[in-house]
Amino acid sequence: MPRLILVRHGQSQWNLENRFTGWWDVDLTEKGEAEARAAGALMKEKGILPTVAFTSLQTRAIKTLHFALEAAGILWIPETKDWRLNERHYGGLTGLDKAETAAKHGEDQVKIWRRSFDTPPPVLERGSEFDLSSDPRYAGIDVPQTESLKDTIARVLPYYESSIVPHLRTGADATVIVSAHGNSLRALVKHLSNISDEEITGLEIPTGQPIVYDLDTDLNVVDRYYLSER
Repeated sequence: MPRLILVRHGQSQWNLENRFTGWWDVDLTEKGEAEARAAGALMKEKGILPTVAFTSLQTRAIKTLHFALEAAGILWIPETKDWRLNERHYGGLTGLDKAETAAKHGEDQVKIWRRSFDTPPPVLERGSEFDLSSDPRYAGIDVPQTESLKDTIARVLPYYESSIVPHLRTGADATVIVSAHGNSLRALVKHLSNISDEEITGLEIPTGQPIVYDLDTDLNVVDRYYLSER
């Protein structure tokens, strides 16, 4: 049966520092690299090996994919990078310490910015320190200034349908891996597992833990599980 493997990138430097990251390009920590390699070793051990890969344009997701594929012995499989798999854009919160932001604005307000379905954080001003509108990797792209989870879903799902689904339809042995981020993967999990707008905001996706969706030929979900539990 077709399979879809979702992997959130390993721990990043700003995960470690408890800072809002979003689209800013932050590297993996040593722990994050180890998490990625462990994910690949687990795929090899379980005999669930992807035949094609997708990731974002962000270093932490790309490196997670490469470390995992290397550990699985399949670094050579085709891969596609696309901005639509990027993390949610945290707007004006980008780079801020989460605890300090909560102390300044109140925990309730920060919870709304972080966890509401359709309320975005404050806008990131053009020309500010973390503005990526002139980054060459985003040439020709209207880089957002902030995003809610709803906004993130609105770019992830059309990309899934147009670019990932065709690979899942190539045959019963099709196995696709997506190495991405907490919120872009939350968008896919919401769609695949039919989770409500209210419930999806509370879903946590752990770093470096492959989530496997077994699908039927119509791409309906037959089973969903963490690979470490099988």
